[in-house]
Amino acid sequence: MTRPNRPEPAPTTPAPAPWTLLLLAFGAVLISLFVWVPTGSAGVEDDFAAIRREVRDGNVQTLRIQSRELRIEGEFRGRALTSIGPSFQTYVATEDLLNELVHSAEAWNEAHPGLKTQIYVQPVASPYAIALIQLIPWLLFMGLIVWWWTRRAPGAGGGAMGRSRTPLVAAELPDVTFDDVAGIEEARAEVEEIVEFLRNPARFTRLGGRIPRGVLLVGPPGTGKTLLARAVAGEARIPFFSISGSDFVEMYVGVGAARVRDLFKRAREHSPCIIFLDEVDAVGRRRTSNSAGGSEEREQTLNAILVEMDGFSPESGVIVIAATNRPDILDPALLRPGRFDRQITVDLPDRAGRRMILEVHTRDVCIEEEVDLDALARGTASFSGAELAAIVNEGALIAALDGREKIGQADLEEARDKVRWGRARRSRVLEQEDRIITAYHEAGHAILAHLLPEVEPLHKVTIIPRGPSLGSTMQLPEKDRYSLTRERAFGMLLVLFGGRIAEQRFCGDISSGASSDLERASDLARRMVCEWGMSEQVGAISYSAGNGLDGAQLEPLGEETRRDIDKEIRRILQAAYDKAERKIDEHRDDVEAIARALLERETLDGAEVDELLAAPFDGSGVPALDS
Repeated sequence: MTRPNRPEPAPTTPAPAPWTLLLLAFGAVLISLFVWVPTGSAGVEDDFAAIRREVRDGNVQTLRIQSRELRIEGEFRGRALTSIGPSFQTYVATEDLLNELVHSAEAWNEAHPGLKTQIYVQPVASPYAIALIQLIPWLLFMGLIVWWWTRRAPGAGGGAMGRSRTPLVAAELPDVTFDDVAGIEEARAEVEEIVEFLRNPARFTRLGGRIPRGVLLVGPPGTGKTLLARAVAGEARIPFFSISGSDFVEMYVGVGAARVRDLFKRAREHSPCIIFLDEVDAVGRRRTSNSAGGSEEREQTLNAILVEMDGFSPESGVIVIAATNRPDILDPALLRPGRFDRQITVDLPDRAGRRMILEVHTRDVCIEEEVDLDALARGTASFSGAELAAIVNEGALIAALDGREKIGQADLEEARDKVRWGRARRSRVLEQEDRIITAYHEAGHAILAHLLPEVEPLHKVTIIPRGPSLGSTMQLPEKDRYSLTRERAFGMLLVLFGGRIAEQRFCGDISSGASSDLERASDLARRMVCEWGMSEQVGAISYSAGNGLDGAQLEPLGEETRRDIDKEIRRILQAAYDKAERKIDEHRDDVEAIARALLERETLDGAEVDELLAAPFDGSGVPALDS
C-alpha cells in the first residue's frame, strides 16, 4: 500500500507550564525590588529643615550625601536631637537642596577648622549608567530563562534533549573479541568480512565494491546479537556507539529526529566507527496513515534514520549494525538495498554451540574437573547464550552459598532447573491436603510423559514449590528439534491434561492448579488449527496474523469461519482429554505409586520413576484427603 505523500509538520514547541509562568512572575517581582530607586518627596521637608539647621550650627559630625538617590544620612556630634535621634537619614525633593546642605557644612568647616564636619558626597551618575545598572538584572534574568528554555525544548540538535546520549566505547579498549563469541559460527563468519573491510578497505574498493551500509541482526532474545556487534568493533579496533531504539522516542515531536542527526554527526567525526542500534523495531515500525500522537514522533525519527543512512558516502567508514527479534514489523524502506541490505540470523545454538558457549563462560570460574559440559549441553536444548551464562553464574552462587571451593555438576544441574523453572521455595510449608492434591497432579503429568514415546522424556518431577507453581514436572529434550509434528503436538496436549485428570480421578474434585496447563493447551491447539494447518476439517490454511510472536492473533474472519475454528479447537482439546483419561485409568496403580513416592521423597528424577514403575505395586496407595 502506498503511503500518502503529505508534508511533514514543523516541530511544535510545548506551551509553557503554569509553574513556569509563576516562576517568571516571581523573578520579575524580585528584580523590581532590587532595581527600585526611591525618589524624594515633599513629606520629609520638615526633617530636612531640622537637619539643615543642625549642620549650620556645627552639630553634625558626619554627613553623607547620596546624590543619585537624593538621600542624606549621618550622625550628630555628642548629643542627639529629641525629634530625630543620634543619627539621621532622609530624602529630599531636589538636588539643589543637597547642594545647599553641602555649602552650609563647608562654611562651618572654614569658620571652625578644629571642629570640622566630615563630608562624603557620592557624585551623580550619568543617566546612561543608571539605565544600564537597572537593566543588568533584567538581562541576566532573561538570559537565564532563554538558556533554560533552549535546554528543555526540542530543536535541531541544539538543545540537551536534541543531543544524542549515546555512549562511545573507545577503540583502545576492545573488551570483546571473536574469542568471546561462540555457538553462532555462521553469523560470525558473515560479520568477519565487515571486520576485514574496516581493516583493509582498499581490498574491496579497488574492484569497485562496497561494504553493506547496514547489517540487521535477527534472532530471539539472548542469542548474542549485541555481543556480536561489540566483537566486530573489538576486532577492528574502532569506536563503537551503542544506543537503544527507545532512547530516540520522546514526548516532543522532533526530538528523536534531532538525536538521530546528532548521533550520525558524532559518528562521522569518529570515522571509521560502528553504530549499534539495539531493538531498532522501537522506532523502525512499519509506517501507517495514522500519524496522531506518538506515531508522528516515531515516523519523524524513522525518516531521519532513513535519510542519514542514505546520506553518508560509502567512503565515510560508518557502518550501522541493528538488532531486533521482530523483523516482520520493520518498515520496508528500512530493509531495502542501500540501508539494512543484509540480514544475519542469530539463532539459538545447537548442542555443539552450547558446549562452546559453556566453555567460554567457565573459563574464569573454578569448576571441578569431573564436570561434564557435554551432559549439560545435552540437557539445555533450546537455551540461549544468555541463559547458559546465567546457569554458570547461578552455579557459582549455589556453590558459594554451600561453602564449596569449586562448582560441581550438581550445582550446574540445579542452576539449570532454577533458570528454566524457577527457584525451589523450600521455605513454603504446604498443608497435607495441598501436598496430596499436588502429588496426584504431578503424578498425572509424569505418567503420561513416561508412557508417550512421541513427547520429550521425563527429567524430574517434584512437589516442592518452584517459581509460581506448587509442583513441577520437568521434561528435557534428548536432541535439538527444529520442527513440531502433529503427533508430538497432540502428545503434548495429553501431558498437559494429565494433572487435571489425575486430580479428578483420585481426589474427587478439581483445583485451580491446572490453570497454566489449560492455558498452554488452548494456545497449542489454536496454533495447530490457525497457524500450522494441522486440522483436516479446517484445512491447510493459516488464519494467523503476523508470525505468531504475539500469539495466534486471528485476522478479521467471518462469523461462520470463526465458529468453525472454535469448533475444531474444542474437538482437538476434547480428543486429547479423552485419550489422557483412558491412559490414566489404564495405569491407575502407577499414578498411585508415583504420588506416594512424591509424598515421601518430594522429588523424583526420570531414572527413579522408571525404577519405581518397574517394581510391583503393593497397593498401599496415598492417604485420603480426609485422613
